[in-house]
Amino acid sequence: MKKSIEEDVFIPLYPKSTVEDKSSPCSKFQERRFWSAVKLLSNVLLWDGIVQEDTVRDLGLSKLLNRYLLLNLLNTPPGPDNIEKCNKVVACLPERWFEDCGNGLTLPELQNFCQHLLQ
Repeated sequence: MKKSIEEDVFIPLYPKSTVEDKSSPCSKFQERRFWSAVKLLSNVLLWDGIVQEDTVRDLGLSKLLNRYLLLNLLNTPPGPDNIEKCNKVVACLPERWFEDCGNGLTLPELQNFCQHLLQ
């Protein structure tokens, strides 16, 4: 999993003017790469309970979400596309991880993602 995240994940960041046109090749490529990374996130997080939780959280949240996916989310204009992307990321997260979190608290690895959601 680690090798796949480090060597296979690539989400290009293009100027907004290039990706505003959803039919442009750059926009389509960026979207395909984003959704491929979300699928990988989902698959990595499915290993929760089988592989040590610290390892799964490091690979899924620290390396994949914070390093790749969040950059794309921050560069996606607010609106339905961004909401859909965020919903898919949230759907990947194991509910068990949040059972011990108090009101308004989250996992340290999710702080930046939570800030994005609040904005």
